[in-house]
Parts: sequence; structure tokens; C-alpha cells
Amino acid sequence: MSRLLITDAHLLHPETGTRTDPAWIEVADGRIAATGTGRPPGAGQDVRVLNAAGATVLPGLIDAHVHLLVTSLDLPAVASWTPGYLAVRALAEAERMLRRGFTTVRDVGGADHGMARALAEGLALGPRLVHGGKALSQTGGHGDLRPLGDDSVPCCESRPHFARIADGVDAVRAAARDEFRKGASHLKVLLSGGVASPHDEIAAVQYSEEEIRAAVEEAENHNRYVTVHAYHPRAIDRALRAGVRCVEHGNLIDDATIALLLEQNAFLVPTLVAYERTAELGRQSGLPESSYGKLTEVRDHGLAALEKAHQAGVNLVYGSDLLGPLHSAQLEEFTLRAEVQPAADVIRSATSTAARLLRMEGEIGTLAPGAHADLLVVDGDPLADLAVLTRPERHLRHVVKAGAVL
Repeated sequence: MSRLLITDAHLLHPETGTRTDPAWIEVADGRIAATGTGRPPGAGQDVRVLNAAGATVLPGLIDAHVHLLVTSLDLPAVASWTPGYLAVRALAEAERMLRRGFTTVRDVGGADHGMARALAEGLALGPRLVHGGKALSQTGGHGDLRPLGDDSVPCCESRPHFARIADGVDAVRAAARDEFRKGASHLKVLLSGGVASPHDEIAAVQYSEEEIRAAVEEAENHNRYVTVHAYHPRAIDRALRAGVRCVEHGNLIDDATIALLLEQNAFLVPTLVAYERTAELGRQSGLPESSYGKLTEVRDHGLAALEKAHQAGVNLVYGSDLLGPLHSAQLEEFTLRAEVQPAADVIRSATSTAARLLRMEGEIGTLAPGAHADLLVVDGDPLADLAVLTRPERHLRHVVKAGAVL
């Protein structure tokens, strides 16, 4: 049994938003065994002792909206890549995410059981991967990226992709069952237009209520849940009434939708940094020309929607939704949210609240005994200055994944 003892550390507990006086944390066999103040337990020959020298130890971060497989926005080039090449690129990005401090990520379109297995077995270095397989899109929806001149009928859809097309209640049921058969921990359904999809409108509503209910029923039958890509009240309200548990983005929500989120005790995963970084890069981001008007529409309302949801007490979870060359900005979401949220709440969204969404409370996002020993050792106090988290090159001293110090 491997053991690790971290001493002289300030422990940051996200559940309460508190940072302790100098303390210690003991790890055994990849799990947190105990924490305490005062004299640490004795260290035998089989214990690695890590003196934090006054640094802060907090749970590893959780990004609940990533697309590991989308490492390029050059769609013609991607079409010629083999599944093996796509997977290698994705796993390389996974390692970079871990080194930024993300010890768990939820992939909401693209990653599969093979990637999750490779990471779990240590064949590649990266965070714990909670994957949902391919998202479901209607024909002409956010996940249908065929050129307008392409009249072919989607068949088999066996290539790696972030989405698959399913129309009608029976097809949605079959696709949901297939993704759960392949180990999906959740199912994502695309309910409105998107920025990256060139041929739909943000204001469009995609999928009928009957189709959404079919997806929710299949998820509940498999003890899983549905999350939806949606920006505006028409789509989000339809989803919540159908029993959806989580909403991605939500930039255009109004007071009535916020009330419905609270009534359903649902989760909201804003992804502000995706729009900010894409707008900053402009045409260099590789986004289709038709996407820029939609980008402005959702970007201009995102921060205000987050502030309203925060003030109302909605369950808010950290997400980045960065694609291709934008992944390096993954930590900048902290900076944007700090404009309207206290640091403790932003940290909670990337730890304990995210763990509740993933149904892994007590397992990740906490320093409680029994949890996975996924930890960050940082110089400074993130509760006083979130730059302690957003500048890993300056502040991130160690990443600990399942008790192993990187």
C-alpha cells in the first residue's frame, strides 16, 4: 500500500469555503486517509513525506464541459484523420489538462470508453475521464455538420465524432441505449443552434418534447442522466419540463427559466471562456464565417446570465467548452466568473458542486477522508486571489492524482 503524507499545508475545503491553519493530510492507496492539525502522524519507511512549506492544498479541479476529441477546427483536415490519430491527439490534450490542475473532466461529446480506459489504466497521463459518448443531434441540428450540398444519408456513424444523428422517438431511444451500452455516464442532447455549427440558428429549438422525454426515460432506466446543449428559454424550459438534469451554456436564460432550474434542482454549466477566446482570436480560431454573428449574440449575454443564476442560487458548475487551439485557455473561466461571483463560489463550481453533478460527491472535489487523493498544492491562497489557480506556471507546485505526485 503506497502512502503519502503532506505536512505544513493550509487545507482549502470548498464545501465551506474555508482555509485551515497549517495542517497535514495523509494518503493511503490512492485515497485520503485522514487530515488534521498539530503534530502529523509518524512516517515510516514506506511513506513519502511532502513538506508543503505553507502552501495550500485543495481538491483537484473538475471541468464538466470538455471535448477531448475536438483538437482542431479544420473540418476538412479532420475528415482525413484516422481514429487512432484522433485518439492520440486527444490523449495528448488530456495530459495538458491534468498539468493545468484538472484531475477530472466530463466529456460531453466525442470521448469514448477506450480513452477513459487508457487513462484509468495509466497507459496515458491525464485526468479521470467521465464520458458521455456521442451527443444526439436531430437532422440539421447542432451536431449535423454536413455541407449544404451534401445530400447523402448518414449511415452507421461509426467514425469518432462529437455527435450522432437520431430523428424520432424510436431512433432517439436506440441511440441512447447504444451510448449507454458503450459505457456512457450521461447522455447529451443538442436542443438549440450552436456557434460552431454553421447552418443553424441560436434561436432554433431542436428536438420535440416527446424525443427529449424518450432520452430522459432511457437515461433513468440506465441510472444515468441527460444534459442538454441549449441557450434560450424555449429550449431550456422544454428540457427541464421533460426531466433533464443539467443544462450546458444557458447564455440567454430569463427569470422564468432560472425559477424552473431552481424548481427542478437542475445544474447549469456556463462556458464563458469559449466565446471570449474565440472572439479574441477572430478568424484565426478557424470558426466558419457564418458563426460570428451567433458568437456575438451569446457572448454579450453570458456574464449577465451567470450573475442572475448565481444570485438566485442555481447549482453552477465549471465548464470551458474549448475546442482545437483554444484548449490552453481552460483556466481563464475562473477569471471571467470572478467578475460576478466570489472566489469561494467559483472554486466550489469546479470541485464539490461539480462532483454532485457527476454523482461522485464524497469521491472527488473534496478533502474528506475516503475521497480519491486528487489534490493540488499551490503557492498562495486561491480564496483571496484566483490567479493562484489561473497561473499554474507560477503557483502550481504539485498535482497529485490518485495519490501519485506528478
